[in-house]
Amino acid sequence: MLPSTILVLFLCGIFNDVISTPTPPQAVLSVDATTPADPPAQPAGRKLRGRFLHVTDMHPDGYYRAGASVSSACHSNKPRKEKDRAGWLGTPYDECDSPFTLTNFTLKHLDKHWADEVDFVIWTGDSARHDNDREIPRTPSEIYNLNRAMTKRMEEVFTSRGVAVIPSIGNNDVWPHNIMAAGPNSITNEFSNIWQSFIPFSSFQVFQRGGYFSVEVIPNEVAVVSLNTMYFYDSNKAVGGCEYTEKEDPGNLEFDWLEVQLDLYRNRDMQVWISGHVPPSPGNYFPGCFVKYADLALRYQDTILGHLFGHMNADHFFFIEKDDLDLPEENSRARRKEMLDEALLNDFSELPKEGKTNLDEFAVVNVAPSVVPNPYVPSFRVFTYNVTGAEEDGGIEARRKKKKKKGSKRKHGHRRPEKDRPAKECKEKEERWECRPKKPWYSDASAPSRKNELWSPLGYAQYWLPDVGSANDTHGGKFKLEYLTYGLPSLRGDKPIPAREVPGRLRNGSYNGRLVPYSMDDLTIGSWVSLGRQLGNPKKRKLRKRFRRYLYLGLEDDVD
Repeated sequence: MLPSTILVLFLCGIFNDVISTPTPPQAVLSVDATTPADPPAQPAGRKLRGRFLHVTDMHPDGYYRAGASVSSACHSNKPRKEKDRAGWLGTPYDECDSPFTLTNFTLKHLDKHWADEVDFVIWTGDSARHDNDREIPRTPSEIYNLNRAMTKRMEEVFTSRGVAVIPSIGNNDVWPHNIMAAGPNSITNEFSNIWQSFIPFSSFQVFQRGGYFSVEVIPNEVAVVSLNTMYFYDSNKAVGGCEYTEKEDPGNLEFDWLEVQLDLYRNRDMQVWISGHVPPSPGNYFPGCFVKYADLALRYQDTILGHLFGHMNADHFFFIEKDDLDLPEENSRARRKEMLDEALLNDFSELPKEGKTNLDEFAVVNVAPSVVPNPYVPSFRVFTYNVTGAEEDGGIEARRKKKKKKGSKRKHGHRRPEKDRPAKECKEKEERWECRPKKPWYSDASAPSRKNELWSPLGYAQYWLPDVGSANDTHGGKFKLEYLTYGLPSLRGDKPIPAREVPGRLRNGSYNGRLVPYSMDDLTIGSWVSLGRQLGNPKKRKLRKRFRRYLYLGLEDDVD
């Protein structure tokens, strides 16, 4: 368990602010989880900003000590060489977790600069330290206390303003590390308590069973689904891995629930963001779980706005494609040894050429980098989305009633694009993933995931803390803009992000390829495929080098 003095200091943010009457840890532990209140969802009078925050992998560590040896996980000893000592605000490009100075600094920055500028927050897990010090093994009580402390600060910064926070369970939020059995269990019970201000009452029982839930962040219009990816993660040996015949496997039960959610939201003409900790890939998920995720991601393309994950601590995106509907090949695990940038660029090089691409067959997964400087530098990103017309002519409710009166424009499902496969391959009612019944495929070129219209994702701004290693208690660090996905013409006035958060040279129209590398019109599927196609071209050396630089957050050399 964390020393009580350290926990009190973290809860109160005393590393950055002098606050009287610190809150004792037992006050946090005594929350009653029996009567959860619904989280805020755009209360009356609060205008939509058209922005949301994605923050992930904070990894606070109460045993971190500035000046300690990096080789001790920044916990003990004092090495002779200064370069081997833990930094005051954090230690980049190494394997130490976040000191409370960093997590408090980050949340103070978000409080001051972004809490009034976003509509909701997607927080994708890992709010406890790694189990990387044999001298100080983690305990369940420490993990839960760290999550309580982080939750309290998120409530103070965001929930108190009416901003919904949607958290996810990370693989380091459980004990033992990576292991979570089918619920209900002690983990789902604890997080039901810790996150009671975030979980809607209607989702509370489901969360207690499985650790996942959904919340309408814009009532009747946009929802966020928080998945418990522990039941899909192939390092979790306490589950069955979504085997087709194991109907009660917790991963299969979660996918059954997700399909019902997507059906319900689609029937209500709503849009959905999917969020979670471990991203869906053959290298991370059990084969059956990955196929099932790919199946739902593609079949509900007209309902899902995007897929947001953390865990990897590196900034990248990748595609889920039609070919992923078959079980991954055995060599997919061998590709884990391939460098991430190489694997991604190789995949992008295999994208079909323009004019030969069926966008019905693609979904895009965005993986955000971490706050913890392990192994890179702290960062977070702010997405913008289209709210044009949402609050005109009487607002969302009036628009909803008008639309309902006219009737839904949602298209019926169509047949899934199939690969040529001999009919004799599957016997009647054979229980294998390859032989599963084919269900309707919901894709639509005019859906917000495909065309820039109301609720479509438009872009994001990524901020980082490049001077984290050199900061001290006299000269603190500063979050700066790392890059934008938008084109330069978009950066006028306070759109898409507040002008004060954009460097003056960009506001004045001066081109900077490092800050505006992609010039994407929006973040619809077609825009991502177009960018992927460019990155897959070996002749685009400067663009590929910048992509690597962002992927590893400055570890690669920059280019002009």
